[in-house]
Amino acid sequence: MPLPAWTPDGPDLVIHAENLEAVRALPDGAFQLIYLDPPFNTGRTQERQNLTVTRTPDAEPHPAPGDADADTAPEPDPRPGDPDVAPALAPASTATPEPARPPGARFGFHGRSYDSVKGMLYGFDDSFADYWDFLEPRLIEAWRLLHPTGTLYLHLDYREVHYAKVVLDALFGRRSFLNEIVWAYDYGAKSRRRWPAKHDTILVYVKDPIRYRFDSAGVDREPYMAPGLVTPEKRERGKLPTDVWWHTIVSPTGREKTGYATQKPLGVLRRIVQASSGPGDWVLDFFAGSGTTGAAARELGRRFVLVDENPQAIEVMRARLDGDGTVFVAPDADPRAGKAGAEAPAKTKTKAKAKTKTKAKAKAKTPAETRSKVTTPATAEVRASSAPEPAPPTRPKPAPPPTAPPSG
Repeated sequence: MPLPAWTPDGPDLVIHAENLEAVRALPDGAFQLIYLDPPFNTGRTQERQNLTVTRTPDAEPHPAPGDADADTAPEPDPRPGDPDVAPALAPASTATPEPARPPGARFGFHGRSYDSVKGMLYGFDDSFADYWDFLEPRLIEAWRLLHPTGTLYLHLDYREVHYAKVVLDALFGRRSFLNEIVWAYDYGAKSRRRWPAKHDTILVYVKDPIRYRFDSAGVDREPYMAPGLVTPEKRERGKLPTDVWWHTIVSPTGREKTGYATQKPLGVLRRIVQASSGPGDWVLDFFAGSGTTGAAARELGRRFVLVDENPQAIEVMRARLDGDGTVFVAPDADPRAGKAGAEAPAKTKTKAKAKTKTKAKAKAKTPAETRSKVTTPATAEVRASSAPEPAPPTRPKPAPPPTAPPSG
C-alpha cells in the first residue's frame, strides 16, 4: 500500500495500515514524543459499547410521593371502630406507585424519564501466539523514529510490563530508563479471589539520558492536600504530580466516551504531551485506538501522526479528529468511503496476521529466551533493517469440482 511521504511541514495524519509497514516509511529522528499503547495480551476479545442517555422529550413527569393532589388523597375510614376492618394507613394510600419502565428507560428527579440508547459495539482480538515477536520490532522502529532529545512512553499492564522492562533495557540501555509511572484508578468490577488489579504501568525511556525534554512547568498541577501548610504562591501554582497518577478511567456513559474498548483518558495523555513535547513538535502513536493521543496533541498545539489497522478505530478517530486539516489515509480506497468498516467483524489491533498464522503451533518464548535474543540498539537496528520480510503463507490450491455425468 503506498503511504504518503511525511514532511515536518505536512498535515496531521491518521493512517489506516498495518503499523510496522507504516512506520518503516517514516524518517529517522522525526518525533519528539512517541506514546505506545499496544494490546495487553489479555487472551480475550476487548469490546465496549457506546451508551447514550437522553431525556424523553414527550414524557409527562410523574408526581413525587407526598405531592398534594385530590386524586391521590386518602379516603376516610368508612367504618371507624370496627375491629374486623383495618383502618386505612396513610403511607400506603399516599404513596405513588412506580410507573412501568419500558426496556432501556430510566427515571430521574421528579419522575422524569430517560432513554438509554446503545451505540456501535467496538472491539478487537487481544490474544497473541508470540507477543514479543510481535512487539519487539515495533519498539526498535520507535527508537529509530525518536528525536535525539525525544521520549518514549510504553503503556502496558501487569501481564507484560515486567518483560517489557527487561527487553527495553536490553535494546536501549538501562541508562535510558527515566520513570515507571503507575496510573491508578478505582472503577469497574472487582475480583473477590485476589487483590483487584486497578492500575496500569507506563515505562518512560529517553533517547539521550543527558539531553531530553521534561517541562515540569508546563504540566497541569495538582492541588496540595494541606494547602494551609504551603505559601500562597505554591498553593496557587499547585504541586508537580508524582509517578503515581490517580485518574479515573473513561466512563461508558461519560461525556468523553467514544465507545472504543480501550480508550484512555484525555487527562493522562495531556500530562504526557505537556511534559515531553513543546508547541509545534510532532507526536507519534502507532497503536492509536480511539485517537486520544491526537486529541491531546491538537488541544496543546502539537502535530501528530496516528496509525491503526483496525477499521473501527479509524471510524472513531474520524468522528473525533476530522477537520483542522487532518488527512486520513486509507489502503487502496478513498478514505471517506470506509464507514462500512465499523460494521465489519472486529480485527486484531495492528496484529501481524501472516506471522501469527505461520507460528500458531510455536511455543511462546520465555523471558530468558527474549533476553538472549535482544542485544544493543545498534545491532537491533541493523537486524531490523537487514531482516528479509516474511513470506506470506501459501494456501493449497482447491481441488477442481467434480464433473457432472452426461445426461442420458
